[in-house]
Amino acid sequence: MGKSFDLSLVLDFIPELLRYLHITLIVLGGSIVLGLVGGVLLAVPRLYRIPVLSQLATLYVSFMRGTPILIKLFLVYYGLPELLKPIGIDLSRTDPLLFVIVTYALSDAASFAEIFRGAVRSVDKGQTEAAYAAGMTTFQSFRRIVVPQALIVAFPNMANTLIGSLKDTSLAFSIGVMDMVGRGQTLISATSHALEVYISLSVVYYVIVIVLEKGFAFAERRLQRHERKRVVYKPAIQAKRLKRIAG
Repeated sequence: MGKSFDLSLVLDFIPELLRYLHITLIVLGGSIVLGLVGGVLLAVPRLYRIPVLSQLATLYVSFMRGTPILIKLFLVYYGLPELLKPIGIDLSRTDPLLFVIVTYALSDAASFAEIFRGAVRSVDKGQTEAAYAAGMTTFQSFRRIVVPQALIVAFPNMANTLIGSLKDTSLAFSIGVMDMVGRGQTLISATSHALEVYISLSVVYYVIVIVLEKGFAFAERRLQRHERKRVVYKPAIQAKRLKRIAG
């Protein structure tokens, strides 16, 4: 039976939970970096319609996006050691943190693959053709023409995926990872003040998300600064031209 609600405990619990914030950030950072690499590897076969690889990438993305993260976490945690055991790799003593990072990386890769594919296809093909006409190679046109524009299109969705992944890390405690939620569970067991712990966790996660959103908004404005200049100054230039014509 829980004890009477005590608001002052929320202020006591928050610093204790923040001591484990670095674990949450390690999971988030590792999974995002690996997920970005995996997303590129999955997107390329689908963009260039490479036989077999394209179909396999499509199936992988569909499965990852269609299954709950908690189930994928258990599949990796219990399944990966069994798959590697026949070839002599023993993962029985592996830190559960590794399984969490792998699971979230595999899941994020599917999301990033779809984001990259849609962003690249949003770039006008005429620009690539113009790059070829100017003497650029396929790689040069992709790096200098397609990627910068696709990045602007993809960035908001990438930011949303990262924030979603941050919130999903709260499930890491289910396989024994001592992150903020894991520490929260031990505090509940020790104090029987479950409501105060969950309020504290909500506050911490909410503040982190707000900070990330502000950072992403700033970064997005930086990425779009050239687009904004073009939008802002083009009417002014046209107005000056009209004045010269009228004069």
